[in-house]
Amino acid sequence: ARLQTVHQETNPKFHALLTRFFETTGCPLLVNTSFNVRGEPIVCTPADAYHCFMATHMDILVIGNYLLIKDEQPDQSSADLDSYLGAFPLD
Repeated sequence: ARLQTVHQETNPKFHALLTRFFETTGCPLLVNTSFNVRGEPIVCTPADAYHCFMATHMDILVIGNYLLIKDEQPDQSSADLDSYLGAFPLD
């Protein structure tokens, strides 16, 4: 792992998000990981991101200035979700 810092001057929106996260949780840091499901390529486009978001157990997706809440998206059955997740082997 490597430490990455965020400065208000160079990335004000992300800095504000992290500051609010700290104020809400009391935790001053976040851990990140690649954006993909095991066995699937890493997300490269907004369409990839939306597909992965809708087919997994994520609650919220932020792309640029857009915040997507899963409960506000068109319905996707739990069978579709389980089928999608089951298509990728565990590590």
